[in-house]
Amino acid sequence: MTAPERGRCLIVHYHEVSLKRGNRPVFLRRLQENLGRAIADLGPAPVLQLPGRIVLDLESHPAPEAVRDRADRVFGLANLALAHRTAPTLDALRRAVERAIAGRSFASFRITARRAFKTLPHTSIELNRELGAHVQSRTGARVDLEHAELNVHVEVLPDRAFVYADRRPGPGGLPVGASGTVAALLSGGIDSPVAAWRMMKRGCRVVFVHFHSVPYLPDLSIGKARDLAERLTQWQYESRLFLVPFGEIQREVVLHVPAPARVVAYRRLMVRIAEAIARRAGAGALVTGESLGQVASQTLENMSTIGAVAELPILRPLIGMDKLEITDQARAIGTFEISSEPDADCCSLFVPRHPGTRVSREEAAAMESRLDVPALVAAGVAGAREEVFDFPRGHGPFFRRAPSAEAPARQDPGGAAEAPGP
Repeated sequence: MTAPERGRCLIVHYHEVSLKRGNRPVFLRRLQENLGRAIADLGPAPVLQLPGRIVLDLESHPAPEAVRDRADRVFGLANLALAHRTAPTLDALRRAVERAIAGRSFASFRITARRAFKTLPHTSIELNRELGAHVQSRTGARVDLEHAELNVHVEVLPDRAFVYADRRPGPGGLPVGASGTVAALLSGGIDSPVAAWRMMKRGCRVVFVHFHSVPYLPDLSIGKARDLAERLTQWQYESRLFLVPFGEIQREVVLHVPAPARVVAYRRLMVRIAEAIARRAGAGALVTGESLGQVASQTLENMSTIGAVAELPILRPLIGMDKLEITDQARAIGTFEISSEPDADCCSLFVPRHPGTRVSREEAAAMESRLDVPALVAAGVAGAREEVFDFPRGHGPFFRRAPSAEAPARQDPGGAAEAPGP
């Protein structure tokens, strides 16, 4: 049975997902689930899997453009477009092309037809010529195959066809949730949110761990961490944020560790605490926003010394990027403005004027012998408080924060929930 001749829809194509062979059905199922979740508050839009593409039926949808804009943030999509669905006949395609170009002004155009199946007697080249001649007769515009102002795409399947003129690139990557879970150390700076976002693009669900120094410092960094988690949740739909009090731990380090080695001591303790939280959250790796040589703790020697305390892998997706590249990506994903707000995070507390850049593993072990490391790690893990975010708000299993760590999480129409620490 052929599809109805007329109908609005969103057509999306995927690329990397199609290369997964035996695991392709799993990736496609996750991609469909994420599409459905991304638009859950916008009204019903049935999702249909077709060969090489996914179609969202928007024939009676009140806001097709809003659906398209949400799909812009669904990892796994190579490109997407609002399209006209039609029957796979030449006459029906002519009418669909007319609808696609209606109200547009253009001096040049091209038709890009793809006949994926041979049920239509016309070849792709013949369709380009037939439909191009039709557009010329209606508009007087010239054909330009190299630099056309308007590119009209035509896709022909056995029982239906799609015509569209405004294809835009998708974010690419793999569907969030298809590659497991990682735990990202989230500061209030520019780098770590970008690192987390890049792991989402590789299909990972990201758990956030933020270290703060309340009451030694104001809680501004906590607010930024929440804002960043909320922004990044628009790409993965559900997020867990663990807020770890670190001020007392830093105070112990200051009392027992020489100033040049304190930053490395802080980082090693952060890694240990984050790893314990990661394991309880089901994460298989840690993620940091480190970029080689950017600050004192990010030299090869110091990163090696810091990472030596972890049993889980430490992933550093920004390691070869410079600050300008990271900043450009932060602007593109909408985290730069949040990260640029002034705050007072734990990195600014008890930091020496001249931190060491080449602290060896042996030196680190010697200085840690003066600390009760297991007790400090246990205190950090016990003091952690969990908040959970969902997007669209109210369409996931979690809602706003509870008033205290001892109280059970309660529902509230905000956007996050707090539960006792892990």
